[in-house]
Amino acid sequence: MDTLVLLTLTGLGLGALYFLIASGLALIFGLMDVLNFAHGAFLTVSVYTAWRTAETVGGMPGLLLAAVVGTLTGLLLAAVVELVLIRRLYGRVKEQILVTVGLSLAVPALVQTVWGADARPFPVPDALSGTVGVLGARVPVNRFLLVAVALLVLAGIHLFLSRTRYGLIVRAGVEDRAMVTALGIDVTRAFTLVFALGGALAGLAGVLGGLYFGSLSPHQGTSLLVFAFVVVIIGGLVSITSVALSALTVGLVQQYANYYAGGYGDLAVVVLLAAVVLSRPAAGTGSPLTRLRRALTAPRTRSAGGTA
Repeated sequence: MDTLVLLTLTGLGLGALYFLIASGLALIFGLMDVLNFAHGAFLTVSVYTAWRTAETVGGMPGLLLAAVVGTLTGLLLAAVVELVLIRRLYGRVKEQILVTVGLSLAVPALVQTVWGADARPFPVPDALSGTVGVLGARVPVNRFLLVAVALLVLAGIHLFLSRTRYGLIVRAGVEDRAMVTALGIDVTRAFTLVFALGGALAGLAGVLGGLYFGSLSPHQGTSLLVFAFVVVIIGGLVSITSVALSALTVGLVQQYANYYAGGYGDLAVVVLLAAVVLSRPAAGTGSPLTRLRRALTAPRTRSAGGTA
């Protein structure tokens, strides 16, 4: 029982981390139709600036300041990338992919040149380095912090999209940018805000990822980005809540499979992704079950020879 509780709460913490990364990715991809492969690079740079800040200040104040610095780093880096590169490439998907993939390769290489390729320990305050007992299991405290932050981010995104002026402008601009522009509204500024917000979420996720894993490395953002894309694909772009549920599912499946299936958690996530994608109905068709029922109940035709 204690093992199941530990796996479940650890999986929820990992799912919360995946959601924090995937939420920014889903905002940029879902609202702006930009496939941002540089999202992991934002995370990498942010976690290194947060690490330097936390080491310099130390303790819980250092971690809080590191979270602010990491979030602002992701926000500023994303804003610069959008202003300099992405703004010129709206509607040009191939060019967007080439540019963001190039950034995803160049930025970790630059970070590796500056700080080296070896993983470094992330300073964790004493208040977050211990465990707490839950139904007989000793669960790390930082798992609960990840879940709490993910819930706050989920609520904040909902409020931004439904209650703020810029959220409504972005949603309307995606549907009909020409019409919104004709009304005298600057859609471009709203798009920059959303891209910067996605970078800020990546920066925050980098700091919390350092807490979760207890270390950081130049390619940590790239590896986490893979699971963020899996979460977005499984959850779809219907709502941010579906992305959150997808992240929790991926985190739990990975933890359970790592323990009960001999360390094949990553493979289990890939199998889950394949099952969801293959079972998802294509445009203009029903689900696989509907198509099978239609094939079984379709009237049989007779061949030219008269046999059924």
